Amino acid sequence: MSLRAPSFNPFRVLSHSPNFRLFFAGQTTSLIGTWMQQIAQGWLALQLSNDAFLVGVVAAAGTLPILVLSLPGGLVADRFRRLRIVTIAQALLLLEAVLLWGFIWSGHMTIGWLIAIALLGGVISSFEIPARQSLFIELVGKEHVMDAIALNSSGFNFARIVGPALAAIVIARAGIAWCFGINALSYFAVLMSLALIRLPHQPPAPTGRALHALGEAFTYVRTHRQTAVLMQVVAVYSLLGIPVLTLLPVLARDVLGLGAGGYGALMTCVGIGAMIGALSVAAAGARLKRHRALLVTSLAFPVLLVLVSLSRAEVVTGVLLFGVGSCMVVNSAVINALLQSASPDALRGRVISIYVAVYIGTNPIGSFVSGAIARASSAAWAIGGMAALMGVYALWAIRRYPELRHPV
Repeated sequence: MSLRAPSFNPFRVLSHSPNFRLFFAGQTTSLIGTWMQQIAQGWLALQLSNDAFLVGVVAAAGTLPILVLSLPGGLVADRFRRLRIVTIAQALLLLEAVLLWGFIWSGHMTIGWLIAIALLGGVISSFEIPARQSLFIELVGKEHVMDAIALNSSGFNFARIVGPALAAIVIARAGIAWCFGINALSYFAVLMSLALIRLPHQPPAPTGRALHALGEAFTYVRTHRQTAVLMQVVAVYSLLGIPVLTLLPVLARDVLGLGAGGYGALMTCVGIGAMIGALSVAAAGARLKRHRALLVTSLAFPVLLVLVSLSRAEVVTGVLLFGVGSCMVVNSAVINALLQSASPDALRGRVISIYVAVYIGTNPIGSFVSGAIARASSAAWAIGGMAALMGVYALWAIRRYPELRHPV
């Protein structure tokens, strides 16, 4: 049966690709632990510092290296076996989780050590993310990459639902250190799945000087009109929109009066919305009108964030965050698929590394800015003000660039 036969089964790509089936199972299991660690890390930063700005600094420390190192990471992804790079990086991230667990369990954790270890994780991720993102086409082929990206995103957001809920239970019953310990154990699932994947022999790696190779990718991104426009959108939305997740523990405690459990519940709302959005994209497959989805989510995302900043009721905020999660993941999945489909095979790792640098690497700037605004005023003002700027940009960009409205 053809994968493109009329069907709204979002999981059909799993039957098409045994390699992706292995990858998806291991990755999703491991991501539950990763989300437990992220929830614990944000709450721990707040406990150690009691400072919204330092909460932003910890979040930024985990992503700042990506801004600097993801481009070399993309070059490495184009020159060496991507599967091997991902495997090595996942093993190193396991060691990072063990380090966090050890410092907390022994009572030696400080805000300085938390920032330093977060930086280490960011360095490892700088090489892991470009290799993993550009691995999708090797796992499923270019024709099915949209389905794979969307389904992988649904697994990511399923973990975003389960991870925070488990983190809240573990923090209450066993202590915050064990969120990091469980994350360390979860990496064995992804390492096992990666060891079982079998890919065909890759073509010879490109040669030449590193600066020239990176220059090729920058030239392509700059001169390919749709790619350039999409990168601009990614930069603005990452800078102004994603920091809502950084400030969510502050919003939960200081604006809504919630504890760790309430913060985990809000993150779960984001995860449920994101998972449903991702499954919808995977189910639609080739029937999805990509540019229409991009247009709608680009406008709805900032509007929902402004409403989140105005809400003072936990239930209303949870419903709005459900919409935020859905818009965030659909927007990201469509842009990722458009970039991967358009990129030449020989440049894909480097182009995706630029995307990663823009999408994740600009986030620490937004985290610093939002943390500073929250310190001076409130988390609600930081989220709402930055979202309002994003909305103004969205209206201008949609009018200015036809590439965001329809294929050109």
